[in-house]
Formats: sequence, C-alpha cells, structure tokens
Amino acid sequence: MHLYDAHNHLQDAWLRPHRTQVFADLRQIPLRAAVVDGTAETDWADVAMLAAQHAFIVPSYGLHPWNVGNASPDWRPALARHLDANPGAAVGEIGLDRWILERAKPDDARLAGLRRASLDEQVAAFAWQLALAAERNRAVTIHCLDAWGALLDVLRTTPRPACGFLLHAYGGSAELAREFAALGGYFSFNGYFLGERQAAQRAVFATLPDDRLLAETDAPAMPLPAERRAYSLPGVADRGPLNHPANLTGVYAGLAEVRRTDVTTLAVQLEQNFQRLFGRR
Repeated sequence: MHLYDAHNHLQDAWLRPHRTQVFADLRQIPLRAAVVDGTAETDWADVAMLAAQHAFIVPSYGLHPWNVGNASPDWRPALARHLDANPGAAVGEIGLDRWILERAKPDDARLAGLRRASLDEQVAAFAWQLALAAERNRAVTIHCLDAWGALLDVLRTTPRPACGFLLHAYGGSAELAREFAALGGYFSFNGYFLGERQAAQRAVFATLPDDRLLAETDAPAMPLPAERRAYSLPGVADRGPLNHPANLTGVYAGLAEVRRTDVTTLAVQLEQNFQRLFGRR
C-alpha cells in the first residue's frame, strides 16, 4: 500500500530543524509521493532544492493569496521559469482569501508583515496563474477561504488545465462541490477535519465522488487531533503544535472511517486519483 500526500509545505522553516527525522519517518509509512507547495517567491528555490534531493516530491510553485500584497514586480516571469525548469512541476498554492480581509484579527501573528491584498488584486494574480497552468497543462492546487462565489466566477471564465485542479482542505458545501467537480475539481481531505468541531466537513467528504478524492496533511499546519497523531514534533510559540507530515497515516485512517471503507481500498482509489491529477509516480 502506497500513500500520497496531495498538499504539504515540507520547505517550511518550522520543519527545517527536523528534516532528517521527518524524512526518515516518511520512508517508513511508506510515502510514495507528496506535492510540496510553494507559496511565494521566497520559498520556490527551497521547493526546487527538496525536489532535486527527494524523488518522491512533486514540486509546485505558486503565489498564495496571503502573499499577493508583497510580491515583487518580477514574480510572474520567475514563476514561469520554475515551471519551465521542471516539466513535472505543478502550480500552487494559489487562490482567493476573503478571510484575511474581513475576519482575521489585526494582530494575527501568521499575517505579520504582510500587506493584505484586496480581493481584486487576488483575483488578478489567481486568474493569471490559472491561465499559465492551463497553457502548460499543469495541475493546480487552490486555497479558498470565504470566497467561493468569486472562485467559481474565475474558474468559469478563465482557461483551466485539462488535467484538473485540487481544492485543498476543501471547506465548501456538497452543492458547491458538484459545481467544482463539473469544472475538473478534486478535493483533498485534511486530518484537521477529524476534530469534533468539523463534523460538517466530514459530512461533505462522505458524499464526494470516489474518483475526485485525495488526502493531505498541509504540514506543518492543520495538525490532527492529539489522539490521532502517531508522530509528533516540538511545538512553536504562538503557533502551537506542528503537524508531522508522517501523520498522513492518520489522515488515511480517518478518511476511511468517513467513507465507511477500509484503508487498503481507499489507498488504491487515492493512488489512481493522485496519478490522474498530478501524473504517474
């Protein structure tokens, strides 16, 4: 049985001190492939370096909506160069986020130093990246918070990659999921959804089509409930516990429960889905 992580951030600085142990643990679970998503110009080189060192990594490069406000004037050609340097690379993490504009606290430490780009700015950056992915037929990983209508509008009016796109840690409704699926969407289940307050997300994932499901960790973010973690890392002040990417095993187990199936059957389906979207590994 092979496991596939559809979305994580192994390049994250919080994981850097633990990389030796993390990669040793990932070899044990066993992990077959993982999409490592860049979020800004400042981490694309780190993603490329890790992909060159580890064959299981699918590199992905994108400008996250949180980082649109701080992007340099040259981010577009820089992104295109990274994609051209690796024909197997994907595009992401990109998307739209109204939460940072309307609901995030002014002193949220995760947003320190960031200029919060307007939704119009985010839409322009997202649409350009989506069209770039369509031109090269690269899979896209999408982040969306509180902006589902705007996201649907862009997806309907902008060229999309023929291979499809992923809505990571999908938090929308079952009704919206049907519309996204019709446009080529896949949906990744995050272990954070196994928490007692996330029953609504689990209910949505219980209804999604088998051939559009994936699993993700989003490590080092979005940790599983404590009782579901087989692997641990030291916590970080002002951030809480780090999510060890080897806890992908717990994500698979939890999603199998949600889908009322066994882990082996689920793993076969997720392998097929991952390969269809991101290419055979």
